[in-house]
Amino acid sequence: MVKIIRNSFLAPKVVFVDGLWGCGKTMLSPILSSMDRVELLSYTYELENICSLFYLKKISKNGAEAMIKFITDLKIYNTMMSRDVNFRPSDLSSVYNDANPKRYFDRLNEKGDELIPEKILNEKPILNIATHNMLAFSDPIFSALKDRACFIDVVRHPLYMIKQINLNMERLMNNPRNFNLFFEFNKKTVPAFTYGWEKLFLNSNNMDKAIFYIQKITEKANEKKRKIKTKYKNQVLTVCFEHFVINPNDYLKKIEQLLDTKTINSTWDMLKKQNVPRKKFSDGIELDIYKRCGWEKPKKNLTELEELVIRRDYVSMFASSSALKVLDNLCASYEEKHMINLLKI
Repeated sequence: MVKIIRNSFLAPKVVFVDGLWGCGKTMLSPILSSMDRVELLSYTYELENICSLFYLKKISKNGAEAMIKFITDLKIYNTMMSRDVNFRPSDLSSVYNDANPKRYFDRLNEKGDELIPEKILNEKPILNIATHNMLAFSDPIFSALKDRACFIDVVRHPLYMIKQINLNMERLMNNPRNFNLFFEFNKKTVPAFTYGWEKLFLNSNNMDKAIFYIQKITEKANEKKRKIKTKYKNQVLTVCFEHFVINPNDYLKKIEQLLDTKTINSTWDMLKKQNVPRKKFSDGIELDIYKRCGWEKPKKNLTELEELVIRRDYVSMFASSSALKVLDNLCASYEEKHMINLLKI
């Protein structure tokens, strides 16, 4: 049996901003990139799919680890020369939406290639990758990168994610623009994240699928956090979206410690751009991409509890009674764990 090896590395630190669809990663990731040494937000679906392949036992541990090392090193190598960097102005991951776009234009005209390893050694850049549902399947990430990997696990109230997840379920199947892995179950196609609950997925309508998705992935992520608590406890930070957008300061200090970085002037500019801190959880910024994902302006003069009631009423029009019960339990558990004081507003 051939063993793949990669003994040296380029990426000194990789932060994965992870969570369910609609949890707020695209709010937090640009704020991170505004901090000292943190690079532009990027999406790397290859890493998600490698973790899925490993979870499905379709790739060896050695193969998964080797590819994770290779991809993260290649990503930081190219980023430091503005190769493989997004210059599409309208994209959330665009250079034009970064706190410091000038650095990427400067790199276009600077010498690169063989000079890059030394540049990385001197500047110690932090690779900033936004991922979906990956903490739950992150074993090969930690075994490959070890103490170079950090996860920021973004959690959010289920009723603030459910509409986007429902829309994603509608668009999930037979969509060539979907770059996640699927597999065959009983001659039908199902997404990789349904492994172990395929029948439930296939027998559910889209809203029920969205609810069970939240339930199953949250359970797996929580189980993973319990297992890695001893070995990697200082490499995983759970960020409650609602707490962060109301009062980000405590979390910013924890992020500084996690990444060994610091907030700088551009961080406060980016917080303002993301409308953080805000008066209500749903006071986001009006972008077409958010509207396409189900975001709506908060209703005037409504309390946070009243906003949640509106969202639950919407779900109840489409969900089965059994799925709705699951959702209610998820909401109660989340509120008890993360939002006791916030919902007294």
